Amino acid sequence: MGNINPSFLHIGSTLGAVFMALMVIFIRIKASERPVTIRKIWIPPLGMSTGFAMFVVPETRFPLWWAAAAFVIGWFIFAYPLIRSTKFEQRDGEVYVQRSKSFAFILLGLLLVRTLLHEFINQYITIPQSGGLFFIMAFGMIVHWRLFMFRRYNVLVPPKTRLEQTRS
Repeated sequence: MGNINPSFLHIGSTLGAVFMALMVIFIRIKASERPVTIRKIWIPPLGMSTGFAMFVVPETRFPLWWAAAAFVIGWFIFAYPLIRSTKFEQRDGEVYVQRSKSFAFILLGLLLVRTLLHEFINQYITIPQSGGLFFIMAFGMIVHWRLFMFRRYNVLVPPKTRLEQTRS
């Protein structure tokens, strides 16, 4: 992996995860002040999907069943607290995400669990491989969470209104 000390990669990835968690908390707080749209629901997972380009680098690759297991863990376990803490409300004919007092704690708890899992897994595989696995796990989590949000949104917003939103 070149001349980079693996401990620097480990520290960097942990600090990066903390930074990203704090950014998500901040963004989520700001997002609760603006109405939800279909576009706002699907942009995060679409933007995140570009991260699959990391697997072009051979050092990040691992068996396909590892990827499937990581995705399933993200989908079923890590998405659950986010789904439980996401509620919508209608104000002035528009849909908003309700502020959840528990969201920041849930996100920090998920970060703690992720960090502990990362510590354990790094004993058995390389740092780039664990980064790839945790990316796939996070992708499974966000896709499930956003799919849940999309379904809830569709229940609250009539089809005619959704059609008008996509045109504007």
